[in-house]
Amino acid sequence: MSEPLRIAIVGAGVIGAVHARLVAALGDEGRLVAVVDLDEERGRALAAAHGVPFHSSAAEAYRSEQIDIASICLPSAFHADAVVEALEAGVDVIVEKPIDVTLDAADRVQAAERATGRTVSVISQRRFQPVASFIRRSIDRGALGRMTSGVVESAFFRPQEYYESGDWRGTASIDGGGALMNQGIHALDLLLWMLGTPVSVSAKTGRLAHEGIEVEDVAGATIEFESGAIGLLLASTAAYPGLPVRLAVHGSAGTAVMENDGLSFFASATAAEPDPDALVEHDVPEGWSDVDVAHHRQYLDVIAAIREGRRPAITTDDGRRALQVVLAVYESARTGRPVDLHE
Repeated sequence: MSEPLRIAIVGAGVIGAVHARLVAALGDEGRLVAVVDLDEERGRALAAAHGVPFHSSAAEAYRSEQIDIASICLPSAFHADAVVEALEAGVDVIVEKPIDVTLDAADRVQAAERATGRTVSVISQRRFQPVASFIRRSIDRGALGRMTSGVVESAFFRPQEYYESGDWRGTASIDGGGALMNQGIHALDLLLWMLGTPVSVSAKTGRLAHEGIEVEDVAGATIEFESGAIGLLLASTAAYPGLPVRLAVHGSAGTAVMENDGLSFFASATAAEPDPDALVEHDVPEGWSDVDVAHHRQYLDVIAAIREGRRPAITTDDGRRALQVVLAVYESARTGRPVDLHE
């Protein structure tokens, strides 16, 4: 049996704590060996909670510990620098979404990935949910016919206190964006996964329910795909009290709807309805959501990819594409014109 891969959490904030909990549940596949954070009190607390060493810098951790994977859980604009540092230290990487906040930064990540030959995966865990995977398989086997349209909603709510909980939250320079860049990007990634290559974007954004932030709390977009399919996107942190992600995809031979992490509707002219039991998570750890389980599965996929010498299911190409569309939404909203993604 292979030894568990040794994983360091880089960034001990709320998301870092989530990742630490996921890593602790990997069993024989992976184990947490270090926590890195500039905030010593916060970093030491998370490290102590898991019984692992604390380091104040990633470079120090890479020198001192035998680390196989760095899990980058820093504010968005710091992702690329942290990923490149890990890769150049000979460490594979899991990085939280978004890959970073500019395409130049994403390109630096991909250049370092190619130069080092190491593995990088961007967190997009919703692809690992059973219903999302089923819908994608249905598309691949032609059960929905030619894909014609899709609608995805990420109608979340964040109170004012959320944006006031960190001086970087709601900033254009570090957060990179608002409801779309940081929450709706997961839903956007699902839409892109289902409908393919986007070619143009028309969008509007607004800052309607929060004060003192530089970014949007509502974004709406129309996305045209290479196939001719049309996608509609809503991302919000101003939709009280907040709803689960909803995805509907339509084709010439069928429709599938994912709602509240379940398959709420499926119809196909050529395929039978799925066994509902096959689309339900079983043996879910106490206190875990379906999204937590999917997050855990992405870790397992990355570990398997490293062991097998293949690319992970979710690549830097996927992360860059999602970021490109987010930035196109912002550009279209700013200029009032469609954005051609070929340019």
